[in-house]
Amino acid sequence: MDGITKTFPGVVALSGASLRVGRGEVHALVGQNGAGKSTLVRILTGAHRRDSGEVVFAGQPVDFRSPQAAQRAGVSTIYQEINLVPYRSIAENIFLGREPRRFGLLDWRAMNRNARDLLRRLDISLDVTRPLYELNVALQQMVALARALSFESKLVVLDEPTSSLDEREVQTLFAVIRGLKQNGVSVLFITHRLDELYAVCDRVTIMRDGQTVAERAIPTIQKLELVATMLGKELGEVRQEGQTGFDQARRTARRTGPPMLEARNLRREPALRGASLSLRAGETIGLAGLLGSGRTEVARAIFAADRLDGGEVEFGGGPARFHGPAHAIRAGIGLCGEDRKAEGIIPYLSVRENLTLAALPTLTTAGIVDRKRQRAIVDRFITRLGIKASSPEQPVRELSGGNQQKVLLARWLCLHPKLLILDEPTRGIDVGAKAEIQALIDELAGQGLSVLMISSELEEILEGADRVAVMRDGETVAILDHAEVSQDRLLSLMAHGHEDDAALANSGPPIANDVAPDRGDQRGGR
Repeated sequence: MDGITKTFPGVVALSGASLRVGRGEVHALVGQNGAGKSTLVRILTGAHRRDSGEVVFAGQPVDFRSPQAAQRAGVSTIYQEINLVPYRSIAENIFLGREPRRFGLLDWRAMNRNARDLLRRLDISLDVTRPLYELNVALQQMVALARALSFESKLVVLDEPTSSLDEREVQTLFAVIRGLKQNGVSVLFITHRLDELYAVCDRVTIMRDGQTVAERAIPTIQKLELVATMLGKELGEVRQEGQTGFDQARRTARRTGPPMLEARNLRREPALRGASLSLRAGETIGLAGLLGSGRTEVARAIFAADRLDGGEVEFGGGPARFHGPAHAIRAGIGLCGEDRKAEGIIPYLSVRENLTLAALPTLTTAGIVDRKRQRAIVDRFITRLGIKASSPEQPVRELSGGNQQKVLLARWLCLHPKLLILDEPTRGIDVGAKAEIQALIDELAGQGLSVLMISSELEEILEGADRVAVMRDGETVAILDHAEVSQDRLLSLMAHGHEDDAALANSGPPIANDVAPDRGDQRGGR
């Protein structure tokens, strides 16, 4: 792709952008939200038409007029939100719209056999007659990859492929990507997780403000230089490599006041089998664990979104007998879910409407919203959180991922909560917005807000939490002070439920369990 330009009403999305991906190459495409990555990929895959420029694929000039045309030519795209049919079988999803037929009838035997063969190429063994919804996100992604292979794809575009995966599943995906490379398939890898570039990619293209600003071989560019190029800054202006937006100076001592939240032996089959933690005012607790460990289920239980089979929750010094999320919200608890598009924003509503959604009961009299008060709240939080929107009436779907996340944070902050639960607060947003949100979390904790933060990014847990609660198989296996945490220690606890010798050698003092899991049969909670 060379000299690509694209304009939308009032916006220049691309201005002479270029992209070159070699045969059998894993090529990274990075840049902040709004840099033009998505528009460039949509032009490549036929979802948008370019205004000018040239696209050459497999040695031939092309002008794909639809995603279907690109797919027929050998370009397949797997988006962050997997676009498959949950209630169809794995085999049906792989061959959707191209089901093999025999004598005019659907040939189930051939379809299932071919689906197994494609999954075998990815070193995956599944019952292809199972409905897709029974699979976790990682396996659904493998099914999407198998579908791409069924088109004999020459280029596979992966859009934020690891955003919903734990560390073990990420490594499985990387092995699949390396296998595609060995078979001559090119991969365009779009990610905000810069460490992944160095694990699996050969070259990187960096975009900024609708232009391609650099193309480098991965071994020739250090992470710090890559970030500086993305942001358009000098190296000296960028934080030292490996740092987040969290202020390490704030983590000088553990909070000593009474617990704001105590959760003991939370049980809800099959996901929770004895989860326990405590949280003080002004403290940030990181909740670490592999996917399926029960992290999100703990958050939902505290928020009263799911009923418990057993265990106890105390909040604000007394029993928390919440009857549902509305009750938890009134008590002072807010929850930003892990999937902001499915559980958070309402795409076709404005920034104003999304931001004040939870506060409507306090802004409404006799069914009429006090627009003056509503607008004052919106203006205050747009300024306070640095939300970049053309106006409060702009549809929230038009904002970048980072700004959408800020709108969700503002939705809860305008209620003045005592506890804010953040499930994957920086998933799928660029490095600049990520640092801003991390700094905001620190600021809020410094003002006395209790924060329970779930994250699959170990660096975020390591640098952002005053203490870390580690979960495995629905149980809390350890609670560690900030000074005691190391990456090796966390990985060992997450994977095995205990520490191996290497982890112990690289870590600090023994584990400190503030709230030991109670193995008794205490019923109640809610």
